[in-house]
Amino acid sequence: MTRYHLIEMPHIDPGQALTIFVGNVPTFLAVVLAWMHSNGKISDLRNDMNACFSELNGSLGRRIDDTRDLLRAEFRRVEEVMDARIKHLEERD
Repeated sequence: MTRYHLIEMPHIDPGQALTIFVGNVPTFLAVVLAWMHSNGKISDLRNDMNACFSELNGSLGRRIDDTRDLLRAEFRRVEEVMDARIKHLEERD
């Protein structure tokens, strides 16, 4: 059977606690500042990507509209040519 032994923790006086705390402050500050800097860069990247996609979406929309207008004009021209040919064939008979 295993017996567990209690380990006595040494008493830490306020001076020792302050020393431990002050020793970890620079590390904590470095981590927090790096995190804040990284978060700012991610926000900048997100804003740049949103602007780029908005511009691309507008450009793509204009190209689709232009293509639709071009196809309508071409189909109208083809329809007029076919109507003229059909009329010519009807007059011939």
